[in-house]
Amino acid sequence: MSIRHGLLALLEQGPRYGSRLRTEFESRTGSTWPLNVGQVYTTLSRLERDGMVVQDGADEAGHDLYEITDAGRDELRSWFETPVDRASPPRDELAIKLAMAVGAPGVDIRDVIQAQRHHTLQAMQDYTRLKAQALADVPSNRDEVAWLLVVEQMIFQAEAEARWLDHCEARLVRLAKAAATEPVAGPGPAATRGAARSAAGRARAARP
Repeated sequence: MSIRHGLLALLEQGPRYGSRLRTEFESRTGSTWPLNVGQVYTTLSRLERDGMVVQDGADEAGHDLYEITDAGRDELRSWFETPVDRASPPRDELAIKLAMAVGAPGVDIRDVIQAQRHHTLQAMQDYTRLKAQALADVPSNRDEVAWLLVVEQMIFQAEAEARWLDHCEARLVRLAKAAATEPVAGPGPAATRGAARSAAGRARAARP
């Protein structure tokens, strides 16, 4: 999540102070990624250091106002025009958990998958209800439209995760069946030769 660019996008609409930026960010994203004021001001300080924003006096309540600079607008335009990099995906806790559960002693990976599937489907139902509420109210401003886009993205992600869990379970079943039908390997050539020599030696010793 790019808090940096999100704040720049809001500042392009006009000067803002920290708590207002936090409120507008959360309104635009439906509080999906809540911010605290400390995060906002830390990010603003870095943007100011990098020449992306400048302080522009204060409002009537004494809050410091921040304004985007030309360099900040250039940075924002570059962000909008550049695709999000998927070549280095972020670490996914669920993928790591399943990878580590494979063969882990005392862990039934099927139980892990079932528990996650239940949670994922419940989340998908919750997101779908939120979408239905948003559509029932007929989005009338950009914040409501933005929130609708965000909740739909979460629905698609949950659907994809549920399909992936189904795939993981099916693959484990296939692997288990393949392992069960594999022929038991007999003794290797060296072991066979050793057993033959031992048998021949016993036979010679038994001769009168």
